[in-house]
Amino acid sequence: MGLVIHVVHQCARNRSYRPSEADRDDLVAEVFLTLVADDFKVLRHFRGESSLATYLTVVARRVVIRAISRMGSTVGSPTENFSDRLHIDVADPHPEAAAVLSDRDQVERLLAELEGAERDVVRLYHLEGRSYYEISMATGIAENSIGPLLSRAREKLRRADANQT
Repeated sequence: MGLVIHVVHQCARNRSYRPSEADRDDLVAEVFLTLVADDFKVLRHFRGESSLATYLTVVARRVVIRAISRMGSTVGSPTENFSDRLHIDVADPHPEAAAVLSDRDQVERLLAELEGAERDVVRLYHLEGRSYYEISMATGIAENSIGPLLSRAREKLRRADANQT
């Protein structure tokens, strides 16, 4: 349970979304429902190539990211959108980055400022919700290099955004 709650908080924080307690409980429940669905199908697919905790983390992360994305596309009225439900994390020293990421056109313009691997990694992480491991497998970049590369790319995007405004 603690692992799943941690994954929910981490995924939400990475997407500048602060779920209410009820939303958090719903996300945790969705992870557990996924684990038990179809007579524990997801757990039967565990091949033992990693620890069970790692496998459950990846499964939970995928479920949570999918659910958060779905929440963005199915929110109540036509005038209400996902950005209305976003709560910028107070610890985020650059809250404007979340607002920028909510505007797909602006994201595309900013991505044009990046080249090669940086653009690919930012797109995979922020737009497709991939994990560092998945990005590493897709790009051939060492998994422990993804975080620093993302940090450098974000800084370039902040500078590019500041120059555009």
